[in-house]
Amino acid sequence: MKELEKIEKSIIEQLDVVEGLDALEKIRVQALGKKGLITETMRSLAKMELEERKLFGKQINLLKLKITNLINEKRELINGFGLKTKLKSEFLDLSLPADLELDGAIHPISQVIQEVSLIFGEMGFDIADGPDIEDDWHNFTALNIPPEHPARQMHDTFYIEKRDNKKTSDSIDVLRTHTSPVQVRTMISSIPPINIIVPGRTYRSDSDQTHTPMFHQVEGLVIDEKSHMGHLKGCLVEFVKRFFNLDEVNYRFRPSYFPFTEPSAEMDIGCIREGNKIVLKGDQDWLEILGCGMVNPIVLENCGVDSNKYQGFAFGVGIDRIAMLKYGMPDLRSFFESDLRWLRHYGFSQFDFPPNARKGSF
Repeated sequence: MKELEKIEKSIIEQLDVVEGLDALEKIRVQALGKKGLITETMRSLAKMELEERKLFGKQINLLKLKITNLINEKRELINGFGLKTKLKSEFLDLSLPADLELDGAIHPISQVIQEVSLIFGEMGFDIADGPDIEDDWHNFTALNIPPEHPARQMHDTFYIEKRDNKKTSDSIDVLRTHTSPVQVRTMISSIPPINIIVPGRTYRSDSDQTHTPMFHQVEGLVIDEKSHMGHLKGCLVEFVKRFFNLDEVNYRFRPSYFPFTEPSAEMDIGCIREGNKIVLKGDQDWLEILGCGMVNPIVLENCGVDSNKYQGFAFGVGIDRIAMLKYGMPDLRSFFESDLRWLRHYGFSQFDFPPNARKGSF
């Protein structure tokens, strides 16, 4: 027994002064390794009588367990001290000024969304948002889009399969094809007057130089008792002037068709095409910029709004496309390729305040 006490005392003395993990490992091997002190002592059990072997074996196992626990505790202590030392040496002062030379930039889409939001915000519009995954009713049915409409087909829309295998249209989920479902949700949950814009991601099964499977739109909705087509035109013309920094703009509204508006129109602005460059002036050529119209009474009734009392207008603009037009970007797909060279060229500093907000207010 005195031999075990001597071994225990020796190992504990070494553990008290050890400072590094390498030295600690040497102590562990010296004590518990194949040729360690405690291991060698256990081999002496073979020469003992049965009763003596039971008693001595128990003492050796208790010592082995005690030394193992002490080594583990010392290892945790050394690791903790090392972490504290590392944290102290790698301290980061968050109060220091930022390094403005860091390689980062605001994406043009984020910048344009901010610009558009500021312009319409000064007109009195609030910003609304909603889920990217919508059910069939909010995305199509409530907006007077009939079952046979091409937009509902698989080649245009991303459908999400549900595990419950329900066949009703209300149980079908889609990646929203426009931000109009947010207009539906707002009309259902609000009492007119309503003045909102809805910037956000939308999804359609399409990909080429001017189309991507995921893109961005901003839609506007006004519902009250007196709004008419003249208000819609004035609102959009002023937006185009402010966004493109134009004092005057040539524009025209062409009759069109959308299930959710009646009457419907598309807005064109006059331009001159110089090779791949488009200059917004004159009337040599025309460029479609957005779709709009008076909200269809059927949509109002679907959303619980009295169409005999209220009316209003709606419009939709492709954020990616007006960003391309304003900042001269030739290919829509480049927006989503995460190419840092492209972002350095077209990106904005965090201090680039949208210029439209500096030109006064409505």
